Amino acid sequence: MKATVVALLLCSLAAPAFASEPLPLRPVHTYSIVAHDPATGELGVAVQSHWFSVGPIVPWAEAGVGAVATQSFVEPSYGPLGLALMRAGKSAPEALKALVAADEGREVRQVAMIDARGRVAAHTGKNCIAAAGHHTGENYSVQANLMDKNTVWPAMARAFEAASGDLTDRLLAALEAAEREGGDIRGRQSAAIIVVRGESTGRSWQDRVVDLRVEDHPTPVEELKRLVRVHRAYKHMDAGDGCAAAKDWDCATREYGAAEKILPEQVEVVFWHAVTLASNGRVEEALPLFKRVFAREPKWAELVDRLPAAELLPANPELIQRIKSQR
Repeated sequence: MKATVVALLLCSLAAPAFASEPLPLRPVHTYSIVAHDPATGELGVAVQSHWFSVGPIVPWAEAGVGAVATQSFVEPSYGPLGLALMRAGKSAPEALKALVAADEGREVRQVAMIDARGRVAAHTGKNCIAAAGHHTGENYSVQANLMDKNTVWPAMARAFEAASGDLTDRLLAALEAAEREGGDIRGRQSAAIIVVRGESTGRSWQDRVVDLRVEDHPTPVEELKRLVRVHRAYKHMDAGDGCAAAKDWDCATREYGAAEKILPEQVEVVFWHAVTLASNGRVEEALPLFKRVFAREPKWAELVDRLPAAELLPANPELIQRIKSQR
């Protein structure tokens, strides 16, 4: 069955698939990384460009299948078609080779692919604007074009290999290294990161570990890193919500506390941590947190009155009054 699917896909990728339309003029000159974490199976791609909203165009990833970065004078179809070929059983090198061969605009393209087994391939067309090039290593590829200097992608490779943490941390380290090395000669504007699970659950919304975009920002990599921190805090918030719904207050306190440690400046995080502490009988610990929240957002004290009906605080008038007195 897979062989039939691959054959049909390759037939559909004859030259007219690319050549029937004029060469795309969108110059998404940029730097990116695709990678696989053999320990977790996660696949990821991260990118920065001096172009508005790079996220919908360059990075593509599918759990249990692979990841793609398509850039330079970008042909977006390398993303979905590359994933389709890998899903049908082709390796990343085989998929990229097939697509490049069918593309009359191949010399202005820059594309990298990695599959769920960590097999990787990259293509930098000879007409990509200098400085342009790529480097493939074990379980990753870094690629860049229109860079300030030709040391950008080697710096990304070194940073990725040396970085610790999970795949998301290592992808961000590569982007940060590119910026330190000079990055895009034009400057910076947007960035994106996608990380997916190693195996598909059949529910795509659950397979995305991270999916974040910075559409337009003076320091997009720095902003992307901030959003990753917020994302991690809210993953704990989501877990805390689940625990609270199950009335497992110890679990909720633990999860909301972890969120607050990551994002202490966010009143939403601090408030729900305080609520779960109070619900778990740890009122003296909760009151200073409520005080912090109400000092910044006084109207949140009004929300306290609504929580007992939702069974998110005990229906105890004395407790409610103590909490609201922190305003």
